[in-house]
Amino acid sequence: MKSTIITQRAFALGCAALVGASTLYAQEGATAEEGKSLFALIGEGGWAMIPLGLCSIFMFFLIFYCWKETVRKKFIPEGMITQASSYLQARQVSEAQMALQESDSVLSRALVPALSKARPERHDANRAKVETILVENLESEENAVGQWVNYLNVVATVAPMIGLLGTVSGMISAFQTIGTGGMGRPELLAGSIGEALITTATGLVIGIPSMVFYFVMKNRLGNQMIATVQTASNLIDVLAEESEYVTE
Repeated sequence: MKSTIITQRAFALGCAALVGASTLYAQEGATAEEGKSLFALIGEGGWAMIPLGLCSIFMFFLIFYCWKETVRKKFIPEGMITQASSYLQARQVSEAQMALQESDSVLSRALVPALSKARPERHDANRAKVETILVENLESEENAVGQWVNYLNVVATVAPMIGLLGTVSGMISAFQTIGTGGMGRPELLAGSIGEALITTATGLVIGIPSMVFYFVMKNRLGNQMIATVQTASNLIDVLAEESEYVTE
């Protein structure tokens, strides 16, 4: 009878111990999972996360800035084209320049100085000289916006390289830990290996969107410049009386 009671008590204590151990293990697991927050992962990345963070901030700035600078109204003042065309058809170059200057756009900044070389008294209004100045001004305007788009390509190239450098740094630290007797203690290697992997992943997370948006912004800029060149050419055609928009 006593042995039965002792057995039952031992079984109960064992069950209680198992339940307690399971609860403690679950709590420790939950604590470990909670500890792996975003900031914890960033902290494991080591020093390389600082330049990578700066690259990410610069990337977002470039995306928003380039998108804003490649909208159509920054290139062509829609409301002024008809008015400027009417003035140019009448060979009123000064009035056309004043109309275009009312808007701060790529077309205005490129075409207004070019029109200063126009000669209304001539049949072709000195078209060749006007077009030469226009092309030079358009190239300058394209370069002014394009340099910011090119910075996206720089970020797309540099960010993975910084991540790779962080990986090399983490692996060096891991081998140093092994050399000092950490081979039998995996927990000592976790920080170095985490640094090696997290920096590579972060560099790719920054580099891939930068490369995608680089081509997107480059295409947007190219399309807007083509539309600007076509609009400017039509206005010069009106001035030289060679356009389909000229009325009898």
